[in-house]
Amino acid sequence: MKAFLVDDEPLALKRLRRLIEEDGRIEITGTGTDPRKALEQVRRLRPELLFLDIEMPGMSGFDLLEQLGTPQPLVVFTTAYDRYALDAFKVNSIDYLLKPVQTDDFARAVTKILRIMLGGDKRGDVDALLKQMREVLQERRTEYLVRVPSRIGNRVEFIDVSTVSHFYARDKLTIAVTGKKEYALDMSVADLERRLPPLQWIRIHRSTLLNVDAVLELRSWFTGKLLVRLKDGKTELQVARERAAEVRSKLGI
Repeated sequence: MKAFLVDDEPLALKRLRRLIEEDGRIEITGTGTDPRKALEQVRRLRPELLFLDIEMPGMSGFDLLEQLGTPQPLVVFTTAYDRYALDAFKVNSIDYLLKPVQTDDFARAVTKILRIMLGGDKRGDVDALLKQMREVLQERRTEYLVRVPSRIGNRVEFIDVSTVSHFYARDKLTIAVTGKKEYALDMSVADLERRLPPLQWIRIHRSTLLNVDAVLELRSWFTGKLLVRLKDGKTELQVARERAAEVRSKLGI
């Protein structure tokens, strides 16, 4: 069975490729991080199976499928959305993998795809799925914070979440760190974690929430802990030992 992989995150793509190669039941015909370029490659290569990220800049996985038209390959979506938002997949008999992709989940998805190809399982209604998932994901997307307020005296300044490298707790306040300065917030780290996209943010310590895009490198430290160095070249954050495995997995290591 030949497959094409599309994900705008190189680390996620690397992890998925490794799982496929270790499993041995699928041949990779190509990969892509740019969904527009990947669309043309999929049209040309005509793989039997497509591993497709849902949320990508410029073109979502749903947009790619709609523009691909027919005939379409079988699809396994990859996503960071939780299972509550993904009940539609079960109804439509099309599989998904929750990021970070785990070995057991991957093996289950491949087995299901093989059963569909052999006629043992019914192929889902892609059009119905796309319609339902657009509605569900739009509802969930509106819950995520885009800006956070910082009260300074009698005024309130709003900080774009995308500019924040990390949040940390200090003296009963939460501090938002950007490339320019730090801002004090009234929200707790736990509240922020619930209201930020899980694909983008990792809890690396009980008091620290990290923006994945801000990470430059990760290295081992004392007693099983990890140290994260940020792209500003000077900030280093400690990863709690009990969160080290989760952080490695989330970063595709």
